[in-house]
Amino acid sequence: MSIVAIVGRPNVGKSTLFNRLVGMRQAIVDEVAGVTRDRHYGKSDWNGREFSVIDTGGYAVNTDDVFEEEIRKQVLLAIDEADLILFMVDVTTGITDFDAAVADTLRRTKKPVLLLVNKVDNHERAYDVHEFYALGLGVPWPVASISGSGTGDLMDEILKHLPEDTVKEEKKDIPHIAIVGKPNVGKSSLTNALLGEERQIVTPVAGTTRDAVSAYYNKYGYEFILVDTAGLRKKTKVKEDLEFYSVMRSVRAIENADVCVLMLDAEHGVEAQDMSIFNLIIRNKKGCIIVVNKWDLISKETNTMKEVKAATLQRLAPFVDVPVIFTSVTGKQRILDVLQAAAKVYENRSRRIPTSALNEAMLPEIENFPPPAIKGKYIRIKYITQLPTPAPSFAFFCNLPQYIRDDYKRFLENKLRQHFDFNGCPIQIFMRKK
Repeated sequence: MSIVAIVGRPNVGKSTLFNRLVGMRQAIVDEVAGVTRDRHYGKSDWNGREFSVIDTGGYAVNTDDVFEEEIRKQVLLAIDEADLILFMVDVTTGITDFDAAVADTLRRTKKPVLLLVNKVDNHERAYDVHEFYALGLGVPWPVASISGSGTGDLMDEILKHLPEDTVKEEKKDIPHIAIVGKPNVGKSSLTNALLGEERQIVTPVAGTTRDAVSAYYNKYGYEFILVDTAGLRKKTKVKEDLEFYSVMRSVRAIENADVCVLMLDAEHGVEAQDMSIFNLIIRNKKGCIIVVNKWDLISKETNTMKEVKAATLQRLAPFVDVPVIFTSVTGKQRILDVLQAAAKVYENRSRRIPTSALNEAMLPEIENFPPPAIKGKYIRIKYITQLPTPAPSFAFFCNLPQYIRDDYKRFLENKLRQHFDFNGCPIQIFMRKK
């Protein structure tokens, strides 16, 4: 699929245009300059043709932003992989030194460039567009990304510069793997290590990643959509609107994922905020893997890994049928184990058990240990079937479903896990009237 990159200095409206082109509020937009840091990918469709759109951070030099150099790297990488570049400037400020610096970089590339003059939302501003001819990048295109003015003609022009589509592949379901956790546990480092490129900006500063950023992964026989998310902090510590939206994007990433990779810091173990994230994953019935990162910083003895795993699962109880992987992302230790576990958990979550096999395995277990009688009434479970839901759900048909207690449901869940592999997947059990 062809790729279109949106570049420019900070706060000219790149993310607003990105959201308009992809048709949804996918990138965080705020009046504060420097909101976008990583490359952000989306898909646009115009007149039956699809292309990818990349939103980039604001290109700047000699500023106080500690992320300036990393953002600049991300912009240059986006330019390098794009088929067409949309260079956005702001009609209200005219040509700035930063605009001139970006234009100088773009004139050296051999890629086609469209010069977009944003915020042209009235006739008076339309007259100011002509000064941007001085950038030497051809005819300026007046647009107003916030209202959509001029974007239809822009889309027609974009298609003229993109290579013709090759044979269109059939769409297939690709697992979405969300990497979640508290700030600064190594989520972006894991994403970069798996992709084999510096897709995400990584710094020691907690909260570097602000948006949930997706990337396509297809290596070693695995095909995923990897989603790196902003670190989830306690509500009381979320002070600014920008961080609030970052947290909401991370929550949305969990809701849209098939499997969540919950990263923990080996030095801190399972903390209260880790439990909150874990409970959010379980409430949404998503597959889950626990990754204990920074394992290289721990002094170890013979049974240290077993002891830490046991302590971790004890904190996560009652849902303890979940893979625990110990990694050092910086040392590239066991990061492929994360992929293998994610693929296995996705397979488990998608598993469908035939009704005959379910009853053959579970009815003898129920007969050996039937539900306790309530008020002299005996509960008889007649048969079991799996429900057609995305996550594993089972209906047990019986004569008195209202009298089945939660502890007996846990017994049934444990027996299901003994007979069938649902490692890493929450299971729902429903008692239905026969």
